[in-house]
Amino acid sequence: MWWELLMFVGGLVALVAGADLLVRGASKLALSLGISPLVVGLTVVALGTSAPEMAVSTGAVLSGRNDIAVGNVVGSNIFNVLFILGISALITPLVVNVQLIRQEVPIMIGAALLLVVLGLDGTLSAWEGIGFLVLLAAYVTFLVWQSRRATASEVAEFDAELTPPDPSAWDGKWPVQLALIVAGLALLVLGSDWLVSAAVAAAKALGVSDLVIGLTIVAAGTSLPEVAASIAAALKGERDIAVGNVVGSNTFNILGCLGLGASVSGSAGLVLAPSVMAFDLWVMVAVSLACLPVFLTGREIARWEGGLFLGYYVAYTAYLILAAQAHAALPMFSTVMLGFVVPLTIVALITSVLRASHAGSR
Repeated sequence: MWWELLMFVGGLVALVAGADLLVRGASKLALSLGISPLVVGLTVVALGTSAPEMAVSTGAVLSGRNDIAVGNVVGSNIFNVLFILGISALITPLVVNVQLIRQEVPIMIGAALLLVVLGLDGTLSAWEGIGFLVLLAAYVTFLVWQSRRATASEVAEFDAELTPPDPSAWDGKWPVQLALIVAGLALLVLGSDWLVSAAVAAAKALGVSDLVIGLTIVAAGTSLPEVAASIAAALKGERDIAVGNVVGSNTFNILGCLGLGASVSGSAGLVLAPSVMAFDLWVMVAVSLACLPVFLTGREIARWEGGLFLGYYVAYTAYLILAAQAHAALPMFSTVMLGFVVPLTIVALITSVLRASHAGSR
């Protein structure tokens, strides 16, 4: 187990380092070629934070571990909203940009619902995966087109974050930038291989399925770039970036990670486990839908809502552990959650939305 633990930690380090090198090299190269910082932020940086999930899911499919590939994406999306937004909101109440409410969140919800519809037959075919990638390309193209109409304040915000490289700096020349991209991709491939191998070994040793490992440990590990980016943004007061990072990453995870994974799955397609279709996928959809009423309550995620998100992630993880062990406490836990906690939360969110609507009308 010690060797598997070292492989897992080493895989996580390689994934995070690889994503950082890839983002640094690609963003510097794009800026050197004269592409605006706003476009780089909306495309290269957004894709870079989802690079670990993409590498792990694709590597898992190629290794015949479909459950880890699917569990990684579904678990990451649940983790991103409940854990990352929860922690970030506890640090400071998060401001929600109007564009997120009107555009990005509906797109995230649409991607989640599309996954449910296409997954009803239990698989994502290679053609459906290619369709996901086409939708992702269209989404990125739309963001680039939309960026041309960005306000001066939005452009200035990205310009402050991403400044063109100094040609005299060590990473200011394009050969170095290309080398960073190649090194980043190599680390992503290596890290994903180590992480998947260690996760499979851990699942066998602990007596739990690949799916549970993918939904929890692997999902949390591959979401480390999002964790770092969102918490750092919250601490620096860039609260809209903390929210936008999570919402954008979830859309990229579904369309990019599962799209690429399904497209390389061959004639068999990317198989979705029955338990994912029966429970986890619906949790992901519910979490995505929950963003709308929370975001609409004054366009701010309050600390109590962040605590609520974090509590639900703890409850979700506890349910997975109890279900994996077929624990005697599982029926009582499920009854309390479904019979009391969830209905009370729904009532509280509806009340908050009604109050916010009433206050807005006044």
